[in-house]
Amino acid sequence: MEEQYSMSDFMDEIDKSMRRVYKDDVLNGTILSANEEEILVNINHTSDGIITREEMAEDYDYQVGDNISVLVLNPHDEEGNVVLSHKSAEEIVGWDDLEEAYNKKKKIIAKVTEAIKGGVSASYRNVRCFIPGSLLSYRYVEDMSMYVGKDLEVAVEDFDRENKRVVLSRKAVETVERQGKKDQMMDQLQEGEMRQGVVTKLMKFGAFVDLGGVEGLIYLDDLAWHRVNDPSEVVSEGDQVTVYVANIDKKSGKIGLVLKKVEEDPWKGAAEFYKVDDLVEGIVVRLMDFGAFVEVEAGIEGLVHLSEISSERIRKPSDKLKVGDQIQAMILSIDEKNKRMSLSIKDAEGQVPDDVELTQEDQGTTLGDLFGDKFKDFFKQ
Repeated sequence: MEEQYSMSDFMDEIDKSMRRVYKDDVLNGTILSANEEEILVNINHTSDGIITREEMAEDYDYQVGDNISVLVLNPHDEEGNVVLSHKSAEEIVGWDDLEEAYNKKKKIIAKVTEAIKGGVSASYRNVRCFIPGSLLSYRYVEDMSMYVGKDLEVAVEDFDRENKRVVLSRKAVETVERQGKKDQMMDQLQEGEMRQGVVTKLMKFGAFVDLGGVEGLIYLDDLAWHRVNDPSEVVSEGDQVTVYVANIDKKSGKIGLVLKKVEEDPWKGAAEFYKVDDLVEGIVVRLMDFGAFVEVEAGIEGLVHLSEISSERIRKPSDKLKVGDQIQAMILSIDEKNKRMSLSIKDAEGQVPDDVELTQEDQGTTLGDLFGDKFKDFFKQ
């Protein structure tokens, strides 16, 4: 005899399949409909749940079919509805996630909401967190407001549920990422090759360039062939540059770069153009205790030793010279390979170009009267 299955039995089965809900339960549900005023959620109960506008999570994009966490505020209101809160559930689940991330050193995604004193405020599942300025990036951040509205992958640096305090770090994530890229880049990088990079920081001694995961340094003298007093004269932060990889120290991780073009080296062929005993004109660019450096042309400097500055006895170069002085000097020696030139100001005194002959009539005139512009033009050649 076939067993009878009544409507009552059918309803009992349905009732058993439905979960019972109680106040303060945190449940998972599926969005059935959504508008600005309310969200209808299937919570596998005899009645669907309703999230009012006041209980929606801020800046959350509600889409039909999405699964969300909800907190039961009232399991049965006057109209028989289950009243839910999404923002309260998000906060409860958020605290659990953050605690797990802190204990297991897992990364999370947090959204920066505003720039505040000392850092930025961020939100993770309706939990307010803090990212100090020093932990916002591996490099110094001057304008922290540029991060507002961005989703950042971060690590939980500090967690205190009792006092509702969470500190996040983007720097910790970036440091790990950069180390991986750096190891890979250091294996690929070769001395003598050309690389594209971005200027990231200017210092008095040079400019740092990001080559794509690893930074190299262009020293002041390697920015240009002419004398550079400050890197800002040549590059700015954010500039894209093509650099020459001069040296790599894999042990220390240091990379030396050159911006000036090797093929434009003014010292190439200098020994053919400049000869010992030639008279040259130059500008004093630097004074040291032992002598003065004179720029003969852009990229070529010569040293006038203290003993070669004047026939008179002087104690220091500044007794006779100052930076910016235009002088004439005689070449004592030139070393093209090591880019060195020795000059003498005192030996140039009274000297005139070889192609000029003094006549009896010119004996009593000055060099300036005699040669005028021709004398100046000669030294500019």
